[in-house]
Amino acid sequence: MSNKNKNNIYWIATGLLSALILVSAGLDLFYNEMVSEAYIGFGFPTYIIYPLGVVKILGLIAIWYKKANMLKKLAYAGFFFNFLLAFGAHIAVNDLGFIPAIIGVILLGISYMYDKEVISS
Repeated sequence: MSNKNKNNIYWIATGLLSALILVSAGLDLFYNEMVSEAYIGFGFPTYIIYPLGVVKILGLIAIWYKKANMLKKLAYAGFFFNFLLAFGAHIAVNDLGFIPAIIGVILLGISYMYDKEVISS
């Protein structure tokens, strides 16, 4: 595969991943009452909603900022666990909300794999 194709795949996957995470962070920060109801249904504490929304935005900044490689890896790991736990929570309550979590893991994996290739070229 050519470097141009790898570059395009990386930017598309990372852009879609960023859109998904920004929507999630926006819900956490601006539609707190709706998200609180879902968290109560999952049995999660509601006080983590605002910090989680802020951390999602900080994680995206770490992924897009190319200078801090270790911080970027931590952000990828954090998003992986966030998607994984979201998947488990939605499955536990028989909710179809697990589909965005699966999409997130796929986009995250593609972005992470091609990030190494785009940086090295």
